[in-house]
Amino acid sequence: MLSTILIVILILALIGALPTWGYSSGWGYGPGGVIGTVLVIVLVLALIGRI
Repeated sequence: MLSTILIVILILALIGALPTWGYSSGWGYGPGGVIGTVLVIVLVLALIGRI
């Protein structure tokens, strides 16, 4: 249950970190890349049963 909630929150954070607004165009892939990496790690841990 907790891992499902965590995955949903990370997916929403990934969508929110995408540089789609004018002021965030200079951010590059930093915010989305970091959150994406955390999402992949959490998914792998959930699949192997560590969370």
